[in-house]
Amino acid sequence: MAFSLYDATVPAWQQILGSVSGLLDKAQAHCVEQQLASESIIGARLFKDMLPFGYQVKAAVGHSMGAIEGVRRTVFSPDRSAWPDSFSGLHEMVASAVGELAALDPAEINAFVGRDMRFEIGSNIIEFTAENFLLSFSMPNFYFHAATAYDILRSQGLAIGKRDFLGKLRKKL
Repeated sequence: MAFSLYDATVPAWQQILGSVSGLLDKAQAHCVEQQLASESIIGARLFKDMLPFGYQVKAAVGHSMGAIEGVRRTVFSPDRSAWPDSFSGLHEMVASAVGELAALDPAEINAFVGRDMRFEIGSNIIEFTAENFLLSFSMPNFYFHAATAYDILRSQGLAIGKRDFLGKLRKKL
């Protein structure tokens, strides 16, 4: 069986974004149960010099469907806009990305192989092929931000575990 760029990226993004959606549900329920303002979770950080939960969710979306959009444009730059400040806004962002990922044509993603593109942030530019960008830059960033969102929730006392992070496992591609 051939293994494709689509197979290496999209199903993993779908799985983990599905789990992020579940984590948002649990975070919102935690706020209700504990009588906490939603900002106490959305603005929570692991350390003062790290960005908060809301940003982590936004960045996971940015390194999944946002990465695909960057490859399409042949340039990826981080989205510096504000993240949603409500659970409903975060849910909408994740749901939109999940829907867009589900609508992707595997042939389009597989056709990215060998395409030149670049990462730009300010005057810093890094040249990539599409597959190298997706697999060596966006995927690690995606998992970092999704895991950091999970870690922030654990640090805030949510009763979640590894299964919550993994989400719905796919037995076959």
